[in-house]
Amino acid sequence: MLRLIDRYLDPSESLLEILFGLIMALTMTAGARLLSEPAALDPLDLVLALAGCNVAWGVIDAVFYLMGSLFNRNRRVRLVRRLQAATSDDQAIALIRDEFDLQGEPPTLPEDKAAFHRAVLELLRHASSASARFTRHEFIAAGLVLMLVSLAAIPGLIPLLMIDHTDTALRLANAVQVVLLFAIGYRWAGYSGSPGWRGALIVGVLGVALVLVAVALGG
Repeated sequence: MLRLIDRYLDPSESLLEILFGLIMALTMTAGARLLSEPAALDPLDLVLALAGCNVAWGVIDAVFYLMGSLFNRNRRVRLVRRLQAATSDDQAIALIRDEFDLQGEPPTLPEDKAAFHRAVLELLRHASSASARFTRHEFIAAGLVLMLVSLAAIPGLIPLLMIDHTDTALRLANAVQVVLLFAIGYRWAGYSGSPGWRGALIVGVLGVALVLVAVALGG
């Protein structure tokens, strides 16, 4: 399954979706405990609300993924059309520089950057200018987005399903989800080359802070 996810989603995308799902679920369980009397809560209602919330937002996020992917590919098609309509190489290179300015990328020599822009121009000059359409790859990726956000609710669901005492179940659910936030941060650091403890601390603290803000605002 991990190989399938990595095939269709960039690690930054998959980790963000899991993080988003965890924050959604933690907002539900933390809010239920902080804003309500646990003894008055029905565990089954909490389970249904938590699962339904994550599935609903998984669907929304998957649709947004499809829309964003199609939008970006059609932006590239529009660039191809403008390049093919350019009246000079200088005009075309200026368009390439605007689109691929390499801001935020590792620093490169000016001559290497110019060679890159020239290579991109030669590549796109002969590219198709037909409008982009949804692909099988994008539908599978969107399905994985839905799956990741939905499955992120499971750590919060298990204590509610297995423990009769609602307050204890919510405490355990919150604790497990907070630990997972730190674990996602550790994993994230592994991809970015940062120390694992730093990534875990940043993502964990930020995730908890976002949950508290959402709960305070009634989210």
